Amino acid sequence: MTVWDRPEPPTRPVPLNREQIVAAAIALADEGGLEAVSLRKVAARLDAGPMRLYRYISTKEELYDLMVDEVQAEIVPEEQPGDWREALRVLAQRTRQAALRHTWLADLLGGRPALGPNGLAVTEATLAALNGLADVDTVMRAVETVSAYSIGAIRREIANLRAERTTGLSKRDWQRASGPHVTRMLATGRFPALAKVVHDGTDVDAEASFTTGLDWVLDAVAAKLTQPSA
Repeated sequence: MTVWDRPEPPTRPVPLNREQIVAAAIALADEGGLEAVSLRKVAARLDAGPMRLYRYISTKEELYDLMVDEVQAEIVPEEQPGDWREALRVLAQRTRQAALRHTWLADLLGGRPALGPNGLAVTEATLAALNGLADVDTVMRAVETVSAYSIGAIRREIANLRAERTTGLSKRDWQRASGPHVTRMLATGRFPALAKVVHDGTDVDAEASFTTGLDWVLDAVAAKLTQPSA
């Protein structure tokens, strides 16, 4: 039985519910990451005994599931775009935006399908965008491909943000600090392809990089969707 199937216990003697527990857990995670979340800390924020929370949530994993589902409510678009590319683009962009608001989400994306109501709504919106365009297996591979790109790009961006916070160095500061080492290594001539990128490549921000990569992935999906059936 999942946490969504299990009824909540009575609110007496002190009013408490899963919604309050999840909101407190998300606040803790937003402040200090997943390592800041424990049933004991959530209970303390709610001024409740830790054992009382176990009547509502059995494990930390269940709490994580509920936290992810709550944030996924921010991903579901209010209206489904008619064009499948735009629908998938909107879902990917909204997922990135949610992860930037709640950076801990990057650690919990992927893996087993989300079974909460909001997670199922995201999955439904994703599949509905491609409904009727190809057979089910092709649609599933398309969804997996877009998801793999989005999650990988989001995790990389969040990792860079965390590095900035940990070191206190912005991307520009880090580049300046590491510049002499990189220059010495490139001068050896052992890395000609990398040297070309460093000297001739255009530096773009994370949003532009994400959008461009997403468009390329959608181009590849479009090519598969238009291939004649074998």
